[in-house]
Amino acid sequence: MNYTSIKNWAEEDRPREKLLQKGCSSLTETELLAIILGSGTKNESALDLAKKIFAQANNNLYDLGKFSINDFKQIKGIGEAKAVSLIATFELGRRRNLTESRKKDSIRSSREIFSIMQPLIGELKHEEFWAIYLNNSNVIITEKKISSGGITKTVVDTKLIAKHAIELLATGVIISHNHPSESNQPSREDKELTTQIRDALKLIDCRLLDHIIISGKNYYSFCDEGLL
Repeated sequence: MNYTSIKNWAEEDRPREKLLQKGCSSLTETELLAIILGSGTKNESALDLAKKIFAQANNNLYDLGKFSINDFKQIKGIGEAKAVSLIATFELGRRRNLTESRKKDSIRSSREIFSIMQPLIGELKHEEFWAIYLNNSNVIITEKKISSGGITKTVVDTKLIAKHAIELLATGVIISHNHPSESNQPSREDKELTTQIRDALKLIDCRLLDHIIISGKNYYSFCDEGLL
């Protein structure tokens, strides 16, 4: 067996020491993951375990971020504690991205909405439908999850979206939902629902500004496509 504990490596090759001496940017993604894991198993180092985890995600960090606790626990050497640490780490990354995207004074494009909603729903394995409420200056008041459903569909209450708009004194609404599949193209039901929500909001003097469909790293904007 050629396994050698990280403790026996040259100090400059150990991930923690390398980070302290050279900074985070000097580490590979595998080395960073090894630091999060903290330890390996009896037969493999934390770095070996990290390499195995990345292999399960086709060495793609974005795909790894989609893993659930059960996905991680299927990997030999990953128990509940390590799985929870990994999930928490990726969730912190998502929340940091979300915080950065919310710093803007006002919404000016579909890309800005995508940057806000992608960390929330872009990697989910089920559909969720959200509404983003804006004031007269197109500044976001808040985002609200309207419904959560299955892999291909979620039920949306149009009246609930309008009710929140009234309570928040919103003058504009942007709706967004995700497609767990690879396609971000709107279905016939998506188009019909968009029309229903637009018409309902008109009755309370509120505009539907856009409908953003998110699938992974891609999105579809009804406004950009001239459908609103």
